[in-house]
Amino acid sequence: MEGISWTDLDLEEQRTLAMLGDGVSAEFCDPVALLTLRRIGLVRVARLTPAAEKMLATALLHEFA
Repeated sequence: MEGISWTDLDLEEQRTLAMLGDGVSAEFCDPVALLTLRRIGLVRVARLTPAAEKMLATALLHEFA
């Protein structure tokens, strides 16, 4: 997980993080993106890790700043 930023993720991975952050079921997320996010440690089971939550919050702050 170290060294990975929001911009390192592709659009589907970003969308999947945002959907999970909004409480959408993992069943509605892209399965390949979900697998990748699990592999790099941003998702456990179907929930965001604290690192993923921080990354998502930071990305949103930069988007709306």
